[in-house]
Amino acid sequence: MCAEGTRLYTAALSTGRVARSEVENAPCLLEFALLRPDPDDANQLRAVPPSVALAQRIHPLEREIQDRRRDTIDLTDAFEPFLTISAQSPANTHAITVLEGFDQIHAALDLATAECHTEVLTVQPGGARSTSVLTEALERAAPLVNRGVRIRTLYQHTVRHSQGTLAYVDRISAGKVEIRTLEELIERLMIFDRTVAFIPTSDDRRTALELRHPGLVDYLIKVFEQLWHRAVPLTAEVTYRHTPGGISGVQRSIAQLLIEGHVDEAIARRLGMNVRTCRAHIAKLAASLGSGSRAQLGFLIAQSGILEDHEL
Repeated sequence: MCAEGTRLYTAALSTGRVARSEVENAPCLLEFALLRPDPDDANQLRAVPPSVALAQRIHPLEREIQDRRRDTIDLTDAFEPFLTISAQSPANTHAITVLEGFDQIHAALDLATAECHTEVLTVQPGGARSTSVLTEALERAAPLVNRGVRIRTLYQHTVRHSQGTLAYVDRISAGKVEIRTLEELIERLMIFDRTVAFIPTSDDRRTALELRHPGLVDYLIKVFEQLWHRAVPLTAEVTYRHTPGGISGVQRSIAQLLIEGHVDEAIARRLGMNVRTCRAHIAKLAASLGSGSRAQLGFLIAQSGILEDHEL
């Protein structure tokens, strides 16, 4: 109810009636059917007893609840035979489940998050993330942090320059959260309590796999641990060893991908940077090696020896 409606209804209960002209600015009184015409005076409205008004509002809600309960019982009865068959059949262990569409994927992730009690391992490739993505991530991570769940996340080095991502990390850093970064990562990966993992199966990430096969999940955990061992804590500085020619570690990574035949867009995606930044690095690399064309650049990279002993 609006504030004015509350005031007028209180007054009407005390005096028994209120002038019609006074309720023009309180339409909630009529919406809740708290007043009715006064049979003795057309210009007055009488207060409906609150017990009557409350019953009128509650009755349809109680009826809806009863209908929902009947629907729940009917659905349970309808699915009971199938649940029995599924529980008895070894073929229905759901070791691999295909999730199609963001609604299915998010529902599965929300369930895994709600059931998680010990640890979450995540690999999040790419650079800066949008506000909506970070908000969704924060909503999912906050309950885990509050329950004391350990979270280990791998990002790419490029997020070190993303204020939005750094702010998100700061928001969740109060719990058992560890963040490390690498120059290049595998595709997105999420593992909950070492029992269920999620991986995308399409570039647009509209299709994903939910994996519950112990062998598959264990394999992915080992992949994560190898990457984690090589990664640099977010709180530590990433230092690259430059070649005598001044070519940076990022440029060496780009050089490696160039000679493997990757186009600019693919290189940028692999290293978690935008295409413009990637092309700027390629231009600096070409200038350092004295290349006048893309074809010549590949030859000069191979001849320069800059890819030998490539490490941080």
